[in-house]
Amino acid sequence: MAIVIHNLRSAPITHLSAVHRRSFATSLSSPRRFNVRANLLPFPEKSSKYYKHLEAAVEVVQRASSLCVDVKSSLFSTDDKVLEKNDNTPVTVADFGVQALLSLELNKLFPDIPLVAEEDSAFVRSRNLAGTVLDAVTTKASSTSKPLTQDDVLKAIDRGGKDAFVFGSKPATYWVLDPIDGTRGFLKASKALYVVGLALVVEGEVVIGVMGCPNWQEDLSEKNPAEMKEHTDSLSGSGIVMIAHIGFGTWTKRLNSTSNLPDVWTRCFVDGFDLVHKARLCLPDSQTWESLPLSSLFNATSDADNVVNNQILVLTACCGSLSKYLMVASGRASIFIQRKKEKTIIKSWDHAVGMLCVHEAGGKVSDWEGSEIDLAADESGRRLIFPSGGVLVTNGNLHHKILQIISQTSTV
Repeated sequence: MAIVIHNLRSAPITHLSAVHRRSFATSLSSPRRFNVRANLLPFPEKSSKYYKHLEAAVEVVQRASSLCVDVKSSLFSTDDKVLEKNDNTPVTVADFGVQALLSLELNKLFPDIPLVAEEDSAFVRSRNLAGTVLDAVTTKASSTSKPLTQDDVLKAIDRGGKDAFVFGSKPATYWVLDPIDGTRGFLKASKALYVVGLALVVEGEVVIGVMGCPNWQEDLSEKNPAEMKEHTDSLSGSGIVMIAHIGFGTWTKRLNSTSNLPDVWTRCFVDGFDLVHKARLCLPDSQTWESLPLSSLFNATSDADNVVNNQILVLTACCGSLSKYLMVASGRASIFIQRKKEKTIIKSWDHAVGMLCVHEAGGKVSDWEGSEIDLAADESGRRLIFPSGGVLVTNGNLHHKILQIISQTSTV
């Protein structure tokens, strides 16, 4: 069976003023279509070096996203599935279950590639939650010769923990996983976004990435009836999975199909804005507009229907960093900017997969001085990154302009 792969522009989001819509429309290219066989990635295996890794990553992230949906469905009726970490960051059994599931599956296929991930099993052990996590993982794990045990799950979680592997200064190949980026969003009854993010890093460079966002909704408000039907057919259902392979672009397809239609991959591109005051910006949930360098030159508004001169439209996108990368890579936002706070540690798994997805969609990621993010700076664990000033993610057109503003305001 053949599937259609659409190489399409991203649709503008619902809340754009007429000025923003007109500017956005001028930057979009015409669609192109390709036919390939079903169940394949949207580029040829023979020319993509990490095809098998990406194929496996897509499969396991889709299952992990399904695990999240299943756990969330009982979240507000089962008390023991809503937990608190010692640092008061909300976390769920799904968080540990996703890490265990991906660790188990990736270790079967690529046993020589270590895993760098957010969690370890200490919390699960201290609260006697291994059985609950095991139940969640068992429903999604591939078949094995013998049933999984609680010990299997605990070891799988710890395989990605901070003490699991010491890298040193030599170039390394490893997976980077954020089991649920935006756990606060996961715990909300609303449609706040959360993301399962997985990347493969080879010698300091992200080469493949997969993000599963179970509650992403495609915007169809700006499409004509024919485009709306086409997009509804291609992305109907709940959520999306976004993939990127170095040199082969960024693509999305529906995560959970609600129809019998074949899977359709859609090519993603960043938006085409080249004027700062007409861009759409995301910022971290914990930071304010006033904390950013742009606030010295522009005002901000979240009211898309009433954007006036010298105002930047700030989009609300709870929660986590990866949902903002997803928005920039899909063309829904133009900028994501994060200030590095004093005494705040920035983790590699909050950025690695998003960096590749934005880059392959035509965007750019750097620190506030314009330098690339160094994933190998934390030589021992590859868990931390140290961007100077903060992290800047843009559609590429705006990158140098934002860097200039940062530089100018920092010297005042």
